[in-house]
Amino acid sequence: MAERNNMWGGSFEIRAAEDEDGECNNDGAASTALEEEVKQSWLLRPDIERERTRKKKKKKFIINGMMVRTLAVLAAVVIIILIVVVTCRRRRHHPIPGPDNYTLALPLSLMFFDAQRCTSLFLHASNIYNNVSWRGNSCLQDGQKTFINNLVGGYYDAGDAIKLSFPTSFAMTMLSWSALEYSTKYEANGELDHVKDIIKWGTDYLLKTFNSSADSINMIASQVGGGDPSSKDTDPHDLNCWMRPEDIDNNDPRPVYKCYNCPALAAEMAAALAAASIVFKDNQDYSIKLVHGAKILFQFATKRQGGDYAGKPDAPSVYYNSTGFWDEFVWAGAWLYCATGDSSYLQLVTTPALAKHADAFWGGPHHSVLSWNSKYVGAQLLLTRMRLFLRYGYPYEEMLRTFQNQVEETVCSYLPNFLSFKRTNGGLIQLNHARPQPLQYIVNAVFFTTLYMDYLEASEIPGCFCGPQFYTRTAFRSFAKTQMDYILGKNPQNMSYIVGFGTRFPQHVLHRGASIPRNNIKYNCQGGRKWRDSAKPNPNVIIGAMVGGPDQNDGFLDSRSNYNYTEPTIAGNAGLVAALVALSGEKTAQIDRNTLFYAIPPPLTPQPPQPAT
Repeated sequence: MAERNNMWGGSFEIRAAEDEDGECNNDGAASTALEEEVKQSWLLRPDIERERTRKKKKKKFIINGMMVRTLAVLAAVVIIILIVVVTCRRRRHHPIPGPDNYTLALPLSLMFFDAQRCTSLFLHASNIYNNVSWRGNSCLQDGQKTFINNLVGGYYDAGDAIKLSFPTSFAMTMLSWSALEYSTKYEANGELDHVKDIIKWGTDYLLKTFNSSADSINMIASQVGGGDPSSKDTDPHDLNCWMRPEDIDNNDPRPVYKCYNCPALAAEMAAALAAASIVFKDNQDYSIKLVHGAKILFQFATKRQGGDYAGKPDAPSVYYNSTGFWDEFVWAGAWLYCATGDSSYLQLVTTPALAKHADAFWGGPHHSVLSWNSKYVGAQLLLTRMRLFLRYGYPYEEMLRTFQNQVEETVCSYLPNFLSFKRTNGGLIQLNHARPQPLQYIVNAVFFTTLYMDYLEASEIPGCFCGPQFYTRTAFRSFAKTQMDYILGKNPQNMSYIVGFGTRFPQHVLHRGASIPRNNIKYNCQGGRKWRDSAKPNPNVIIGAMVGGPDQNDGFLDSRSNYNYTEPTIAGNAGLVAALVALSGEKTAQIDRNTLFYAIPPPLTPQPPQPAT
């Protein structure tokens, strides 16, 4: 049988004594030896006892050593368990940080557009974004008997009941651009369907402002309602009246202002429809309709002359006068190329013959300021996107590289190390050179800067040179965050300039619908003035509205009587939405590189001509 060993290495077997040959010895010699041993035992007992004692101590030491080692192992296990338990408890007390302020403000900024809808609640009742309880049916006769189409719908421009095609178009273009770049972020925040609904409400209206089913047009509806704000007239259609849109007589069609020569407006509208057609590319019929409308608007704008356009600029308007049209030509042409893949648009916008007309492409006071009136840097950034991601060579490379240089010059001009723009003591950049309503320009710059940094990150480019000095993407992102943080409340007034965000925000927003209670009393043109002049806060909170903003000294007058401080606009809020979604959830999602270029076929870049031999 195999020998069995104990835990200390000894054997469990009991064996008889063996001789040197390995055999048992059972004869009388054993008895003699035993007797002799007994006789000598009294002499040997002390040594034997000492040996036995030594063996016992050794055995006890071995046993004690094993116990010590066992206890050490058990102690280590207990310590590990305690560490795990304490760590888990600490994690419970320190949860994952919640959404950043940009993410929290984003849905509020979108709600402003819901409050600006010109609508019939019956037609809009099924829409989940009909969430503004103090709004009702308004201006349901727009366009009736005074225009080729029914003009019900669209958005009121600001704190009034005027509908203006120019700022509406710019707002829809900006919202579409942000949705194409940051669809993942919108979706993560549960706002993708919301922003698409806002865009479609705007483009549905724009399609009504001209004969969008024709092959050519000669007229656009540029404005509904309004009139001359300096007049003393009591016509409820005029801006000098203070009344809710719901209180304007729905049986009285409002005046429609038409334009027959308006290259800037038509090109801006073309850009809006082209950009939106990409947003709605999965709705093929609607997307095709938008592209068709964009094409005929661009033809109307340029008189089919492109860079050789020799027509007159837009006629003067009481509201939103454009200072030129070449920037809109490049802006619209770039968006049409993205929407159609037709290289003739790209050829148009990259030809020096067109760019030479746009003096502000190469400098000037408005060069670095993206706004409803100036699209130079916006067009340059969109074309720079093509250079970075499509990697066009000849014959586009030279002009596209020039555009990218201009983009980098723009973002460099925003940094505090440069003197292109002054700043308030509170740190707000003065992009409009200390003129009123600065925030609408700043949010566009925040979007512009953040988006370009995302382009560089997607291209694995660490930053860019500003003169001889290299700046990382972090420096530019810091500018964008600092400016948006100011708007959200980190400013000398300790006030958020977005209504409903934070604990302190403007209470007397210049907005007719928000300032007059919704009750059974219908106030006429002059009757509502008591609410305009009231010292009480607005009875209706117009959530998400970004007001005009502070002055050059960081001062702010919370009063309905001064539109420079307290009036919101859809053009301003569109830039706000774009800036917030760009900044939100940093590092959680990248831009969508491909969707914006979905219609563009793989490039077949021609080779440059060979030198003559």
